[in-house]
Amino acid sequence: MTQSVAPAIDAPDQLSRALAEHGYLADDALATVLYLALRMGRPLLLEGEAGTGKTEVANVLARWSGGELVRLQCYDGIDVSQAVYEWDYARQLLHLRAAGAAAADPSSLERSVYSEAYLVRRPLLRAIAGAAGDGAVPILLIDEIDRADDEFEAYLLEFLGDFAVTVPELGTFRAERPPVVIVTSNRTRDVHDALKRRCLYHWVDHPDFEREVAIVRRRVPDATERLARAVAGAAAELRSRGLYKPPGVAETIDWAQALAVLGTNDLDERAVERTLGAVVKYREDAERVRSAGFGGLVAAAAAASR
Repeated sequence: MTQSVAPAIDAPDQLSRALAEHGYLADDALATVLYLALRMGRPLLLEGEAGTGKTEVANVLARWSGGELVRLQCYDGIDVSQAVYEWDYARQLLHLRAAGAAAADPSSLERSVYSEAYLVRRPLLRAIAGAAGDGAVPILLIDEIDRADDEFEAYLLEFLGDFAVTVPELGTFRAERPPVVIVTSNRTRDVHDALKRRCLYHWVDHPDFEREVAIVRRRVPDATERLARAVAGAAAELRSRGLYKPPGVAETIDWAQALAVLGTNDLDERAVERTLGAVVKYREDAERVRSAGFGGLVAAAAAASR
């Protein structure tokens, strides 16, 4: 079942060009699996290290298609009230007090307080309720599913099976058209096989050197070609050093932007020292880089910028 996104696309390379026009440079493998997810109406599970651009896939899909981006940020202990729906108890209480003062009929009072007027739609319910009419369907981003517990993952598996939510007081809400679903994981734990079977799958790796340079140039217009290549080369060198948190694309972009703001076109040792906090985000990693000296980073940057 093809999901309704606008404008229509007929091939992975068309989708790749569309994403590029909206600021995301996808490689052929990612563009293909995303195209298949849209055409087949299947959720897409994106796994990879933090900072490799998984979440940005959903953001750019929303910009391109015009569909609402509905984001569910997962965390330990998330439950139905945060993910699906809850009742607005404060407004219900006010209603009860006002109706009680007017001596309303108890049965009609109960029906009125459990109406959609007091229903708070959380991301999952919003996503299926918004997938109606002729417009673009919502883009549902279920971010960092690996942070949620097994019980919530089991509920999510059921939700993705029929895109329906039952509210006991009101009935079942069912999507007229399924939303586009992007599920991300940093793989802090393994996602269950049942959820993976429900989804198409892609591992999002760090981009190759030339694509990272292109991403930096696109996202940091003030960065020269020389600076973009130097930063991408130095970031690749940092990733080879076994840091606790190797820099992702997001950190490479931050680093290039910091250097551009300082008016630096060459990545020398002083520039690395001054801007290290833009690319290395853990004290232990920063100490490890400093103890090894900045000469290797500067050499990698110089070689890449030639």
